[in-house]
Amino acid sequence: MRCRHADRRLERVERDAGATLGHGADVDKAFRRRMQLIRNAADERDFRALKSLHFERLKGNRSGQCSMRLNDQWRLVLEFETDGQGKVVVVVRVEDYH
Repeated sequence: MRCRHADRRLERVERDAGATLGHGADVDKAFRRRMQLIRNAADERDFRALKSLHFERLKGNRSGQCSMRLNDQWRLVLEFETDGQGKVVVVVRVEDYH
């Protein structure tokens, strides 16, 4: 899927192995793995098929956003947009869910 980042820092962490999110090396590594998975996915059904991601649509004031697990504590928050070329995944943030 095509992808863009809502925050330049997230883009830098994906592309630069020396950049960090500040939540530990394991979270950085998981983030980079998820970004590979997102870029290689045909569509969001691929995320649903991998139960270990715990991919889910968010509710309430987070309606329109989705999340997937990075590890037991951290989740990757996403939004989906459509443009002339199809769907685009927007990587919004990495968030602590505890």
